[in-house]
Amino acid sequence: MSEAVIAAVITGVLSLVGVIISNLATAHKTETDIKTSQAVTDTKLDELTREVREHNQFAKRMPVVEEQIKVINHRIADLESAERTEHNENHHRED
Repeated sequence: MSEAVIAAVITGVLSLVGVIISNLATAHKTETDIKTSQAVTDTKLDELTREVREHNQFAKRMPVVEEQIKVINHRIADLESAERTEHNENHHRED
């Protein structure tokens, strides 16, 4: 074999080894970046899940609170009505 062919083969093999090493390093970096991104996404998803559960608890309690407000308003109206009736009865007695 001539020296030119041997040099070309050696250069080709070294180039191939360089490309393989470069590709492995890039794949490793990409895998690390994906794992980091996945960890961040998982953390955000956990936080969002916690917030949704908290909101759902609030949403479940709101109808109860609304019903209690209706009852309170009705009781206030009854008390005001009773007070007006008592006031009118007292006013008529004074006449």
